[in-house]
Amino acid sequence: MPKFSEDWELRWLRIFRGGPKERLHPGSREMLMARTAEKQKKEMLMARTAEKQKKRRRKVRSAPKSVKTAPPADSKNPIDLYYWPTPNGWKITIMLEECALPYTMIPVDISKGDQFKPHFLAISPNNRMPAIVDYDGPNGKPISIFESGAILQYLGRKTGKFYPQDERGRVEVDQWLFWQMANLGPKAGEANHFRNYAPEHLPYAIKRFSNEMNRIYGVMNRRLEDREFLAGKYSIADIACIGWASRAERHGHDLSAFANVRRWLETVLARPAVKRGLSVKVEAAFHVDLKDPKIRAVLFNQRAR
Repeated sequence: MPKFSEDWELRWLRIFRGGPKERLHPGSREMLMARTAEKQKKEMLMARTAEKQKKRRRKVRSAPKSVKTAPPADSKNPIDLYYWPTPNGWKITIMLEECALPYTMIPVDISKGDQFKPHFLAISPNNRMPAIVDYDGPNGKPISIFESGAILQYLGRKTGKFYPQDERGRVEVDQWLFWQMANLGPKAGEANHFRNYAPEHLPYAIKRFSNEMNRIYGVMNRRLEDREFLAGKYSIADIACIGWASRAERHGHDLSAFANVRRWLETVLARPAVKRGLSVKVEAAFHVDLKDPKIRAVLFNQRAR
């Protein structure tokens, strides 16, 4: 993997060169104008980008031929996935694998503050991963998307997979997708933080979010009483929940009382594409020292910049 600054700069220039100015980060806009002032520099940049693309072809992840969901005919270029191995990141690796879409995984080391770099903020202004750049976007033009739920919806519309085309079916999926975004994900994250990462033991906070997670899994368990998946058929609503639910016991949540959730979890984890999506790793993530004050400041004490 090339260094982040150079790699993201080249990709960013390739995405937004000549695009609407209002989409660019102010500091990055000045850099773009300076770099594109001379024709010779443009040609050099294009040549370097082309060379990087050749080198990266070996690193592009593509679903195996055994997967029955073939890529759409208009999907010519790998999607750039800005990623770190977390339940939110896994939503997108699972979806890309399920849809058999080729993609290039670009690590965003959130422990080092990569999410605050101007090149990434031009793609994800909320300084959060995951984010994607699809070079075969609407009308054949590149498009960048941040927020995992929005990415899932976009990929569902793009491929016609795991996201119904009829309005009634789509509303059914949307309800449970947003339920995950507003409930399962955030509350599981808070429960995990106070149980495993808080600098001091806070019984009230631990109990508060443990009880909330029990309530949430109860809601999910009732929903799955008479259907195999959250919206009836397997969809992006299920994909959004997999990463968090698969870590429930690790986060301190007992699923023994929720038989329907456990049955659902066993079913989705058995899917080959889910296994591949959850296996997308970043070596640096295994070496993050969460006791390091500098790393904790980046991860847990962010303020407006």
